[in-house]
Amino acid sequence: MKKFFHKLFSRFPLVALIIILMLASFFAAVVLAIVIGETILTEYFPNAGQLVTIIVTALSWLIVVIAVLHAANRDMVPETKIPWILCITVLNVFGVFIYILFSSHYPRRRERKRYGEVKQQIDRIEFSGVGKEERSKKMGHWAAVSEALTSSEPASVLYSGTKTHYFPSGEAFLPALLEDLERAEKFIFIEYFIIEGGKFWDSVLEVLEQKVKEGVEVRVMYDDIGSMGKVRAGYYKKLRKKGIGCVKFNPFVPVVTAVHNNRDHRKIVVIDGRVAYTGGLNIADEYINETHPFGYWKDNAIRLEGPGVKMLTTLFLMQFGLQKKQVDDFLKYIPETEAFGDCGYVQPYGTGPVPFFRRHLGEDVYLNILNAAHEYVWIMTPYLIIDYRMLQALIAAASRGVDVRVVTPHIPDKKLAFGLTRSNYMALIKGGVKVYEFTPGFVHAKTFLSDDRAAVVGTINLDYRSFLYHYENAVFLYKTEAVKEIKADFEETFSVSKLQTEEDAKKSPVWHWLCEIAKIFAPLF
Repeated sequence: MKKFFHKLFSRFPLVALIIILMLASFFAAVVLAIVIGETILTEYFPNAGQLVTIIVTALSWLIVVIAVLHAANRDMVPETKIPWILCITVLNVFGVFIYILFSSHYPRRRERKRYGEVKQQIDRIEFSGVGKEERSKKMGHWAAVSEALTSSEPASVLYSGTKTHYFPSGEAFLPALLEDLERAEKFIFIEYFIIEGGKFWDSVLEVLEQKVKEGVEVRVMYDDIGSMGKVRAGYYKKLRKKGIGCVKFNPFVPVVTAVHNNRDHRKIVVIDGRVAYTGGLNIADEYINETHPFGYWKDNAIRLEGPGVKMLTTLFLMQFGLQKKQVDDFLKYIPETEAFGDCGYVQPYGTGPVPFFRRHLGEDVYLNILNAAHEYVWIMTPYLIIDYRMLQALIAAASRGVDVRVVTPHIPDKKLAFGLTRSNYMALIKGGVKVYEFTPGFVHAKTFLSDDRAAVVGTINLDYRSFLYHYENAVFLYKTEAVKEIKADFEETFSVSKLQTEEDAKKSPVWHWLCEIAKIFAPLF
C-alpha cells in the first residue's frame, strides 16, 4: 500500500495529468474560438452564417487532404503511415495538429546544434579495428553483418583481442560490477535508463562515493522519464553534492512535444576505458530479484575488457556531451588498451533517432542475423511488437529450415504490450517459428544467438520504440567465449519455458481482437 501511494503521488501521474489537461485545453480553445467566431459573424452578418460554415468546412478538409498526402509520401516506416492517416481523417483539423506535433521524432534543437561539436570529438578518435580482408577471411558470410554495422554513423568498429564474459542474471552481474568499480583508478561512467533507490543502487553508490574521495572522476547519467517515480526530480543535484558529475537525459518539461519520445534506453558502465558492461539490466532491485513484482526477473549483462571498450566509451561521451553546455575532450578518456590474443571478435554499436544515427540500425542487425543463419536463431525479448518485415524475416528463416525460437515473458510488466506480443503468436507459429513463454516470470533480456558463432547482447527490444525512437546500444559478438555462455543460458531458459501452440494462441479471443485493433496504432507509441 505504501508503494502504491508513493507511485500515486509521484511525478509520473502529475506529468500525465498535465499533458492531458494541456491537450484538452487546446481542443476546448479551438472549439470555443470557432463557436464564438461564428456567433459574432452571424450576429453582424445574419446571412453569412451558412457561407462561413461552408468556407470553414472547405478549409479544414483542404488542410486534411494536404496532411494526408504529406503522410502518404513521407519517408517513414510504412506501418506508421496508416495510423497517422486514420488519425488525420477521423479527427480532422485536430488530427492534423496531433500529426504536426508528434509525427517527427527529431531530438531537441539544442541537441542537434550541439551534435556538431560532439561529432568533431568523435572524428578525432582513431578507431583502428579489424580490417575488411581479415574480417572476410575469419568470419565468412557473417562478415556481411559486421560490414553493415561498420557503415553506420557513428562508425562501429570490429575488434579482436577483447575478453568477454556473460552474466545470465542480475544476481550474477552485481558482485562482478562492484568488484570492477572498486578497482577504478581514473574514471567511472554510468549510463542507465532507470536508476532506483534500493539494495542495487545503494551498493553501487557506496562504491562511487568512496571512489570520488580517492580522486576518481565519476559521471552518472539517467533518463528523466525512465527514472520518473523512481528518484526525485532533483536527484541529480544530490549526486552532484557528493562530487559525482550527474545529468538527466532529455529532462521532462510540461509541454506537449514529440521530443519526449527520444529516451536514453542505454545501459553502459565504463571503468578507466578498459572494462565495460552493457546488457538489459537497469539499476533497480527487481533486476537482481531482490523484489519480485512480476515473478522471477530474467535479464542479462555482458562484460568487455580490452580494445572493444573504446566504442562504448565513445557512446557514453557522445550522449553525455549532448546534455552539457560544453563538450569534453574525448581523447582524454580513450586510453590505449591491451589486446588479449585470440578471443573472437566484438563490435559494440549504438542506435538512435535521425540525424545522429542511421535509421533502423537496431532492427537491421537483427534482420541480417536472420538472413545469415544456417542452423538456428534463438531470441529473448520482453516485447514482440514487430513490423511486417521482421515478421516475414522470422518466418522466412524458419521456412528454409532454420530453427527459429523466440522466448517472451509469461508474466507481463505491461498488459497492453503483452497483448500485442501475443497477437503475433499465431502468424509465427503457423510460419514454423517456435514461441516459448518463460513460465517463472518476466524476460527482460534482449539477445540474439545464431549457429554457435554470432550473438547480440544489448538494450534493443523487438518493438517500435527501440527501433525508431530510443537511443540504444548493443554488442555484436562472433566466436567469443561469451557466445558459448549465451547458448548455455538459452538451453537453461528453454527448460523452464512453455512452448506455445496454436491452441494457446487462440485463447482470450476478445482481448486478442482488441489488441489487433491496438496493433494498428502501435508504431505511434
